Amino acid sequence: MITGYVIGESLRPGAEFAPPGLRLRRVARLDLAGSATEAQPQQWTLVEWEVDGEDIDGIADALAGALEPENGWYADFTAGDERVVVFAGKVFRHRRGDEAGRAEAIAYGRSVGTPEHQLDWTE
Repeated sequence: MITGYVIGESLRPGAEFAPPGLRLRRVARLDLAGSATEAQPQQWTLVEWEVDGEDIDGIADALAGALEPENGWYADFTAGDERVVVFAGKVFRHRRGDEAGRAEAIAYGRSVGTPEHQLDWTE
């Protein structure tokens, strides 16, 4: 099973993330007035989702094509012991606990403007 999160506001206008078999696990509205940047909205919609199957590349590509390229937005998901971090047009895959792989994704996030305190996905 593949499970992940995406922030609703991180999707490009008109974009759709709808891999086959997508199921919502939870949708929550968060007030992030204390940690959002000036360019980000103060309230976020957190969408927790899951998909049966193993099409990691297809899901990563769907997210990479749907994310807004501005402001360093990303989404992440897990498939077994693999962590996948997706930015607009860029995908990073590494095994949980692989600090070098995690560091590569974090460095890329910094380079595209993701605030440091938002580069906090858990392994």
